[in-house]
Amino acid sequence: MRRLALAAVAVMVLACSGGDPAVTVPPGGGAMQLTSTAFDHEGDIPREYTCDGADLPPPLAVSGVPAGTAGLALIMDDPDAPAGTWDHWIVFDIPVAAGGSETVGRSGTPGVNSWGGSDYGGPCPPGGTHRYFFTIYALDDQLGLPAGSDKETVLAAMEGHVLGQATLMGRYTRP
Repeated sequence: MRRLALAAVAVMVLACSGGDPAVTVPPGGGAMQLTSTAFDHEGDIPREYTCDGADLPPPLAVSGVPAGTAGLALIMDDPDAPAGTWDHWIVFDIPVAAGGSETVGRSGTPGVNSWGGSDYGGPCPPGGTHRYFFTIYALDDQLGLPAGSDKETVLAAMEGHVLGQATLMGRYTRP
């Protein structure tokens, strides 16, 4: 179920209206944006996308992908975790089709999260309110790393290849 959710959300780094996976490149470029129909930037992440709900990845949409983007990478982490930044979700080599509009593919390579898994792990703070940062990176090449690569390895491989990035931050407090 979690693998299916991972595949589904690699796709959900797409335009959420109408289910169209097109990612548009505005004329003359434009700043990348990462948005969700589930919550606003700096808003509360609904329970369904957390460990207290269905633990499904939220729908995400990216726009303003720079020309020349060959692939995307997505990292979700929590810098407020007591043991230091906790990695909840890492997906890289999300394909982007060539052509007039960039299309996020239905695949991507899963990295390893801080639980040691390769799928999405929703917000699950031990106490208090935590911030969760979803950051999408537009890359000039696919990374070609093996599945299960950790965040540090992914970030090191991305060095010198980032054409643009966008972050969506949500908050969650356990009931």
